[in-house]
Order: sequence, then C-alpha cells, then structure tokens
Amino acid sequence: MLHWGVAALSQTAPTMARMRAWIHAPLLRDLTATGLNAGSMGLPHSSAPTPPDRRYRVRSVWISDVHLGTPGCQASALLDFLRRVECDTLYLVGDIIDGWQLRRTWYWPQSHNDVIQKILRKARKGTRVVYIPGNHDEFARTYLDHAFGGVELAEECLHTTADGRKLWVTHGDLYDGVIQCARWLALLGDSLYEFTLKLNRYLNSWRARRGLPYWSLSKYLKLKVKRAVSYVADFEEALAREAHKRGAQGVVCGHIHHAEIRPIDGILYCNDGDWVESLTALVEHPDGRLDIVHWGQVMAGEDATLSDCRLPDEAQAPAVPASALTAAQ
Repeated sequence: MLHWGVAALSQTAPTMARMRAWIHAPLLRDLTATGLNAGSMGLPHSSAPTPPDRRYRVRSVWISDVHLGTPGCQASALLDFLRRVECDTLYLVGDIIDGWQLRRTWYWPQSHNDVIQKILRKARKGTRVVYIPGNHDEFARTYLDHAFGGVELAEECLHTTADGRKLWVTHGDLYDGVIQCARWLALLGDSLYEFTLKLNRYLNSWRARRGLPYWSLSKYLKLKVKRAVSYVADFEEALAREAHKRGAQGVVCGHIHHAEIRPIDGILYCNDGDWVESLTALVEHPDGRLDIVHWGQVMAGEDATLSDCRLPDEAQAPAVPASALTAAQ
C-alpha cells in the first residue's frame, strides 16, 4: 500500500530518498511495515487508553481524514480503536495519508507506521479493507481497481447494510467546489488549518495545566463563521442529491471533519468525522443500525454507543471444566 506515495512525493529529492529507503525495507516487501526511527520526527501526543481494555465487534466501520504524516494526526488513539474494534468490512474513506503535507515537510513517527501495519494485518486476517482515496491522498487514485496487500482501491462503492439499505461511499472532495474549481484556495486553506491545529495544541496545553477540558479552536470557527456553516450545508446537500441520483438510500463520506448522521430530503447523510480532533468513526451494528463512535469518550469510559457490541472479557471467559478436559484426552 505504501508504494502509492512514490509518484506523488517525487517532487522533492530528500522526501523521495526517504520513501525509497522505507519502501525497500525487507519487512515491507512482505507487506508489513518496518519501524521508522521516530527520533527527531516527533512522538504521538494522543493519550493511552484507560483500562479496562474492552473489545467490540461490529459489522462495518468507516474512518477517514486520518492525515498520517502530520503532527495533528491522533495515530495512537486510532491504533487503539483498530486493536479493540473488530469488523467484517473496514472502509478507509480518504485522506488516510496526507500527501500534501509530506510534500512540504517530512513527518512520519513510528505510531504512523503502526497504523499502516495494523490495517494490513487486519486485511491478512480476513477483514475486507476498502480504500477510497481523497484529495490529500489523491496519489492513490493512480491505482484504482487494484489491490495491494489485501487492500482494495476504489474511487467509490456501494455498501449494503444488514437491513438492506444501499449506502454510497465516497470521500466527498469530488463534490467540493473549492477543491475542484480553486485548488490554490484549497491549498491555502490547508496551510491555515495546519496553523490553527498548531495553535490549538499550544492553547490546550495551557488549558490542561489549569485543569480545563479540551477545546477545539478549528471546530469553533467552523461552526461559528457564517460562510463556513454555509459551506458545510452546501457540501452535505450536494452529496445527498448525488446519492439520490445513484439510487442509494444514504451516503457515507468524510472530507469536512464534521461527524454527523442526519436525513436530507429522504437521504441518510453520514459523515464519519476525522482522527485529527474529533476521533470519530461510523459503525454499523449487526442489525444494520448506524452510529457515530466518539473514541475519545470511549477511552474515557463515557460513551455507551458500543455497549451492545462488547465482546466477553478474556479474564471473564468461562473456565473449561476438568471433566471436559479428561474426556477430550
């Protein structure tokens, strides 16, 4: 899967050299990821999961906007999610790797490698993994309709829920007028967003020292600035209209970093959020119900969304009677 980055990152010689060294590592040739030395590249800033380490099983999972390759990526929290949530199908709904940021500055700590490694391991163990590239990992669109390490690449797809509904799955950038008509503005906005995230980290470090809860500056701006609210509404309505044209009953997307489930003109609009600030995923329960999981709250023991999907604790597994062992011998 990591071979996809070569074409997109070839514009800068230092980055290309690092990618070549990485791609030709012996373990990666076997479709596993070797550890890059985090060293000066930075360490993940996500907090570790709080005990008990509960595990869950759902039918399907959608995650997007992970932005591996950026300091803002909450890779440790995502790795915790991937370790503890089992599913039949895992959809990677775009912007998993941030090629835009990697072109500007190389950043790839060990935790980002671990996420790639865990996804590949899930694919090897039987989970169907579908990767739908977004605008930040558009380099992967060169390889659509191929599979690497058990990971399928597709521009979009249709998912059928357990209760028979058709959901159209797409990242959403192809229906974003800014991305399609004013790419320079999108790149400028991306740089400003990175600056906002950096400022947000300093701000929340200050708040944490004073015992105050986490607060998202970018989310505040997104919800309070009139034009931003209008942009989000226009994006959601455009996706709902397109899903209706395709004969689907709903749409699952990412792109705007705003997790939500709501009906729009008879179409169920679902956005799985992001793993930069929100730490959210969309899950399908065994009966076809859809929910947004706020993993930060799960780690803190405050979210009961997955309570009915919890697997038995290994420590509480019933012991095998001695008589049964004797009979087996």
